Parts: sequence; C-alpha cells; structure tokens
Amino acid sequence: MQKRDNFTILFMGSYPPRECGIATFTKDLTSSIDKRFSPKIKTKILAVNKNGSNIYNYPKKVIFQISDNDIKDYIEMAKKINISRDIKLVCIQHEFGIFGGEYGDYLLTFLEIIEKPVIITFHSIVPNPNERLKKVVGAIAEKVGLIVVMTKKGIDILRKDYNLQTPIKIIPHGIPNVSFEEQIKEKKNMGFGDRIILSSFGLMNRGKGYEYVIEALPEIIKEYPKLLYLIVGETHPVIRKKEGEEYRNYLEQKVKDLNLEKHVKFYNKYLKLEEIIKYLKASDIYISSGLDPNQITSGTLVYALGCGRAVVSTPFLHAQDCIKDDTGLLVEFKNPKSYANAILTILNSSEIKNELEKNSYIKTRHMTWENVSLSYGKLFRDILKIPNVHHFPKININHMFRMTDDFGIIQFARKHVPDIESGYTLDDNARALIACTLHYSHFKEFRTLQFLKTYLDYIKYVQGSDSRLYNHVDKNKKINLEEWSEDAQGRAIWALGILIKNRSIPEDFKRDARKLLIDSLPVIMRMQSPRSIAFSLIGLCYAQENQSLDFKPHIIRLADWLVSAFSSNSLEDWQWFESYLTYSNSKLPESLFLAFSVTNNNQYLKTAEISLRFLISQTFNNSTFAPIGQESWFIKGQKRSYFDQQPIEASYMVQTLLVAYKITNNNHYKKRALDAFQWFFGKNALNQVLYNESTGGCYDGLGNRSVNINQGAESTLSYLIARLSFVDF
Repeated sequence: MQKRDNFTILFMGSYPPRECGIATFTKDLTSSIDKRFSPKIKTKILAVNKNGSNIYNYPKKVIFQISDNDIKDYIEMAKKINISRDIKLVCIQHEFGIFGGEYGDYLLTFLEIIEKPVIITFHSIVPNPNERLKKVVGAIAEKVGLIVVMTKKGIDILRKDYNLQTPIKIIPHGIPNVSFEEQIKEKKNMGFGDRIILSSFGLMNRGKGYEYVIEALPEIIKEYPKLLYLIVGETHPVIRKKEGEEYRNYLEQKVKDLNLEKHVKFYNKYLKLEEIIKYLKASDIYISSGLDPNQITSGTLVYALGCGRAVVSTPFLHAQDCIKDDTGLLVEFKNPKSYANAILTILNSSEIKNELEKNSYIKTRHMTWENVSLSYGKLFRDILKIPNVHHFPKININHMFRMTDDFGIIQFARKHVPDIESGYTLDDNARALIACTLHYSHFKEFRTLQFLKTYLDYIKYVQGSDSRLYNHVDKNKKINLEEWSEDAQGRAIWALGILIKNRSIPEDFKRDARKLLIDSLPVIMRMQSPRSIAFSLIGLCYAQENQSLDFKPHIIRLADWLVSAFSSNSLEDWQWFESYLTYSNSKLPESLFLAFSVTNNNQYLKTAEISLRFLISQTFNNSTFAPIGQESWFIKGQKRSYFDQQPIEASYMVQTLLVAYKITNNNHYKKRALDAFQWFFGKNALNQVLYNESTGGCYDGLGNRSVNINQGAESTLSYLIARLSFVDF
C-alpha cells in the first residue's frame, strides 16, 4: 500500500512506443518530474490507444489503457480512477486527434464522471473556432481546474475566441538540456565532413511544406555547392495508412527533377531523442517549414532553438512567439525565394549566424525539462497542498575535473568549455580543495585525492616570500605579484583548515597544509576586512580540531574583532557588522558560531545568532532565498539589489545554516538550509534551474531575465560544496 504522504499524478494521453509528438512529450515530462520530485510525487500513465489497438508493449509506468473510439472505456476508466486511493490528480495531454468523437468530445464523458482534480495541457488551440469546436473546448474548460498552454498567444486565443474563464497558466514546451557545441564535432561523427547542413525533422505529412525548401535550394547551392539538406523522419502512421508514401515519393521526384540528389537526403525513420540531438548539433540551420498558420506548438522548433541553432521558419503562431530577429528568421509561407534569401543571409555572415546561435541557446534555458517539470510540480503542490519537495541530485564532480589541468582549476568557462585565457585563481583552487576534501572524506575515491594534491600544490605555488598567498596566475603560470587579496588569502586559510581537520587525508598533505597555514598567521593577524577575517577564523577553528595544534589565541583575537565591529554598527533595525550588506555575508555569523564551538564564549554565539537572524530577514522571502544581488550592494536605508544573484551566495548560506544547526540543534536553521539549497533548482526569483545535471556544472548567475549560461569554476564549486555539505545531514 502506498504511503499517505506520497502523491500519484496520472497523465492521460498517448505514450511511447506509440509514435506521435504527444507521446514523446508525455514521456519526457513525466521522466523529468520523477527525477525531480520522487518519491513524494510519482507519475503514472493512462495511455489512449488508436481504434482499440492494443499492440503496444508499454512499460510498467502505464497502468491503464483505453481505446480512443470506445466511449464505454472512458466511463469505466473514470470510475476506476475515482476509487483509487493512490491517484490524487489527473493531468491530460490534449490534442484533438487523440480522443474519439467530434473534436475529441468523448473526453467530455470522462470529465463528467471523474471526481479527482484535473489539469489539462492544450497542445493545439485553433483560432476563430466554429460553434461546435467552441462548444467542445468550452465544456472541457468548465470541467477542469486549470488549463496549461505553451505560449502567451494560447491564452489570448482561449480568452478572446472561446471566452474561457478557467484559470490558465503558461508553461513552455520542454527541451532537453544539452551542451552548446559547434557543428564540426557532430558533423565529423556523422560522416558529413565540411558540408553545410540544413535540416528538418518530424513525422512526415503534406503540411510540412518541404517542397518549398527544396525549390529554394538551387539558388543557394550556386554559392554553397557543399550544402546538404536533411529531411529526417518517417511518414506519419495515420498518413501512411491512408495514402502510403505518396508525399515522400512526390518530394523525391522533385529532388530528381531539380538535379538535387547530391544535396538532399531523406532518413525514413522515427527518431529517438538522442538521434534528434545528433542531427541538430550537426546542423548549421534548422528549417521549420510547416504550412499551418495556426500551429500553436512545435516541439521540433524549440528543440532546435534549445540546441543553439539558427532557425528559418514559416510564421505559424508558435514561431511568431519564440522567434525574434536575434534568434532566427521568419519567411513567407510557400515562398521558395523567401527561404533562399533567409538562408543566404545567415550563411553569408558568420557574425549573424553565431549571434543567432548564441541567443537561441541563452533564451531557451527556461524551457529545459528541469524548469518545465518544476513548473508542473508547483501546480501539483499548490492544488494538492503537497509540502515542499527538496531535490538532491546525485553528486557529480565531472565538471570540476573538466575545468582542471595539471596545474590547477581554470577560472572561467565559455558555456561548459574551460577558458584557459582566464588563467587561475587562489580563490577557485581553495574552493576546489574544500570540495575535494569533503568528497574524499565521504567517498574515498583515489582520483579525488589526486586532484586534491593539484589544488594544494597550487596554493604552495602562489605563496610569496612574505608569506602572502597571491591570487591570480595567468595561463603561462606567471603569478601576479602586483595585486594581493585579503579575501583570497582568507579563503585559502579556510580550505587549509578543513583539510587539516579531516582524518582521512594523508598525513603528508596535512603536513604541507599546516606549514602553509602557520606561515600565514602573521598575514592573517594584520587583516582589516571583516570577510577575510571571517574566512580565516573559519579555517583556524577547523584546524583547531586537530589536537596537535593550538590556534585559540588567534581565534579569540579575530572573533573579538568581529564582535567589536558588530557592536559598533548594530542598531535595533540593522543588526549587522557594517552599514551595508555586500557579498559573502553569511560567513561572518558562521565564523562566530565556530568560534563559540572552540571557546564556549557565549558572546560569540549571541552575536552569531542575532546577526544570522537579521541576514535571514533580509534575504528570504518566505521560503525563497534571494541573496543580495551584485548589481549594487544593500546600503542601510536604501533599496537592496536583487540581481545579479550569484551561486556562491546560495552556497555560503547553506553552509552557514548547517553549521548553525549543528551547533544549536535548532531545526529552523536546517529548514532554511534546505530552502536555500533549492535556489539552485528553481526556487529563486526567476524560477529557473541553475545546476546543470548533464554536465555537473552550475550556471554563473541569475540575471533579471535569464541565467548566465557559462559554467565557471566559482559557480560549479559553490554548488558542489553546498551539495556535499548535506551528506552528513
């Protein structure tokens, strides 16, 4: 029997191995929901079969089946769902052709009987409906609690043309979260060499308009004789049953008539997602040539944009919504000349092509399945009053390793590719040392120890004769001795302290770390920045746990400095160490929690708790963490900044709250830590996921409209340290 605190959502629609776009969509969406919300939320499938066909070998996830043209099936299934104790909500994926009757009105019989809450996603919305269609859609709307559409245009049509009053929510069509890559790699893998690739894909039917693209090719090939147009996808099963391969044969004959056999290639196959991505990554331009001006949703179109490909498309409704001048070009329906002009505009300018590709990728990050499933999950939680579900992906250190060479971790990345031109920093190598220490202490992987040595050696490399640890090293391994950062030195002390504390780390590593830390003491004691003092204090407190060392006098001196700063600046309505909140704020109270754990000085604990409560009041909106943005700092008496929010701030807050929980045993701190960690997974100001589960990297920041899609060392390590901090909790 299912536990009472688990919730099953039943998705109704087509499902693989049935070959149709809705089936693929449902599989991708439910898989993402399962990955993010299990075990609290589970998804199951009610598969709708065509004409009573029961030939599909469905997976166990499909618990019910009905025939689209058997109205008794709809009645019996609704009754069966009503008595189910497990199913809490039904989510219908609606396309008129999936359900039986006129305009799929057999679904109304199901909705008349069903007693569970119902959400419906409209994949097709027809403008200017006739009276019968308007009546069917209106009746559906009256019987569901909420409608989901994929574009703003969908809301406009349902409100104006159908006069619907039912609540409507926009959730975009999902796309796979793939890395942004140039075409050359996949072209080579697929045997296309240096050819220019245009592509179109999807289930073939006369509405695709491929003939007009083919007619445009002779003009383009005059300038680009190596061009190849790929038309990928099998004929739609319904079309094939009615007319066979008539349309495909027509296209193949047109190719012959225009002498384009070397420039057009057909792949008559139903594509799996992995194959779709390969073709798109090999494509220079994706062609969306559909002839239905009222098409409100196109999965193929958003897949192409999501892979960062320049798009040429006819101006159907969905294309108008998601293609702007900076992501693609719209062409006239049935106009080969228009296609030729658009394609040549892109091919003739690498600058235009690169800009379109970059913008397409950046502007579709909110459409990844992680973000789409997050939006559906929020709907389910709101309707069913489900408590927050905390997401903890499997720990993945691959991107940290990808960013690391034999000298250290590289500072920046372009997308997910390390940018060696940015060089290396002590800040990042200290963070990497912390991440590796935490990872090795839990999992004892030898490769982690090897990388840990690389980061420790970097710290040794940048120590000057004055015992300062210098921050920046260029790609040629030259240390910048002109600039020294107190904060970077403090972060290194923090990293060394964690390493020294850890019993599983080899003794020779700890011996090197102790020497580095002890040599740095005179530098630490001259610091004047509250944050660098806090970082150093944290490191000394961790090192103090090694019984062979005694840093108590230094710990007391630094902690007293922070308490004095708090006393000087704290007012009744501003209980903080300074007259402003900037970066790394939570590390100040965290250092005093740890100083209390070493000294039992209650003044340290009192100051830590007061200042942390104040910081929480300024950076949490209910359960959503909103760190101070780096557009501008928060000065007392002025408005705070909400963007650009940085992953490092979410990570620091998680670490601080878990330290506070460990020392005080106050569950409120643990709950807040869980909330702060969910900032990485869309519980933030933009409701967008920043952690990239496919790469193991983290996006570099949260702007006021989108995420920064680069996955540099700081952001990736910040996420990783936060994730590893939860292993013991």
